[in-house]
Amino acid sequence: MAGVKAKILVADDEESVRGLLTRVLVKQGYLVETAVNGEEVLNKVREKEFQVLIMDIRMPKLDGMEAFKLLRRDHPALNIIMMTAFSTAETTLEAMRLGAFDYLTKPFDLAQIKAVISKAVNSRMEEQLQTDEDVEKPWSNTFVGSSVQMLDLFKTIGRVAPSDSSVLIQGESGTGKELIARTIHEYSNRKQAPFVSINCGAVPEGVLESEFFGHEKGAFTGAHARKIGKFEFADGGTIFLDEIGEMSPQLQVKLLRVLQERQFERVGGNETVAVDIRVIAATNKDLRKSISEKSFRADLYYRLNVVSITVPSLRERMDDIVLLAAYFRDKYCAKLGKQARQISQEALVLLECYPWPGNVRELENAIEHAIVMGKGGRIMPEDLPEEIANYTECTHDQAFPTQSTTLKEMVKAVEKTAITQALLQTRGNKLQAAKRLDISRRALQYKIEEYGISDLGAE
Repeated sequence: MAGVKAKILVADDEESVRGLLTRVLVKQGYLVETAVNGEEVLNKVREKEFQVLIMDIRMPKLDGMEAFKLLRRDHPALNIIMMTAFSTAETTLEAMRLGAFDYLTKPFDLAQIKAVISKAVNSRMEEQLQTDEDVEKPWSNTFVGSSVQMLDLFKTIGRVAPSDSSVLIQGESGTGKELIARTIHEYSNRKQAPFVSINCGAVPEGVLESEFFGHEKGAFTGAHARKIGKFEFADGGTIFLDEIGEMSPQLQVKLLRVLQERQFERVGGNETVAVDIRVIAATNKDLRKSISEKSFRADLYYRLNVVSITVPSLRERMDDIVLLAAYFRDKYCAKLGKQARQISQEALVLLECYPWPGNVRELENAIEHAIVMGKGGRIMPEDLPEEIANYTECTHDQAFPTQSTTLKEMVKAVEKTAITQALLQTRGNKLQAAKRLDISRRALQYKIEEYGISDLGAE
């Protein structure tokens, strides 16, 4: 595109945002036009050719997501960057699934905007993604997190889901690897077919082959009838192989053949069974180390690891602990028929200090324990499991997080913590929280959207 100025369309209902982006992009040498709602975006894209569209999700008349779906259908070559002040797992995943070039959360860094625009202008769409059908998201409320790590994870899931590529999910135990696998399936073109999960570490080695591929009657002692295996049952859908690192070398060879040829024979049988499946595997092991130790085949690793997803531990996304705790509190209060409870400030400090070796699963168990064992109207430290209640290695920096590198980032971290705690203390009542913080309700709502704070009400 040497010598040609790229045309960029900026769509946002806020004049300040349109003005800022226009000034920045014009200085970069781009030709910029603006729109204030989704309808205007559609009209301008029909009339003129743009290389990049940067569009807010929340706009009047026709919101950004609806406009995006229409544009992706009618103008698939247009690179679209979505932006919002209130990011959720659902919106991030949906945008990336539909083929967004990127997804930005306000307030954004101008250097980030420049870099993303530059990439978008100079790139070409590699594939067309189908967007005609809306996807049901029964799992959406189980994805909780607004940290940078989780938003990046949502983007990756959204990009990989529509393909049929094999995926290897790596991460510590308790980080939610199966949830990610199910999400990929729900967002794929295979969503109407079965999702079949098997834990390779929980099934005895002598039985695992039969679990995978089934067996014929009389194949071994106790095989009184033909059995259909997991791979055959998953035909047309997705099979999730958890703890893949625990699989024996002998079965690794057979699995590799299935991945290569998409066919197999049942144990004790001669009939070839062809299957159309997508394979997603997960492990908490370092498979490269296992390869060097000769316990895992390198060729199988590369066959599985077409797309790699690394799930952050809870220690790496401590900003999400308060959101997760509030989510699990509401879940178990409802499930156990308990009266809605607040999480005390003292308990919150412990939750944010504890290192969580068991990750999200351990946090969920801790909150369920507190709901079951607690007696008062608030969750106190003594209601938590003993190892958490007695944790004493909490530093001042952990109790009052100021780990950011700049004064601006430190102020934002303190503001987000204060707002989150006020909302927890008032069970999500924004008017009461605003009074506690001595700010207007409108200012509070702006901050909630700016920091991506989820609804923390207990009702």
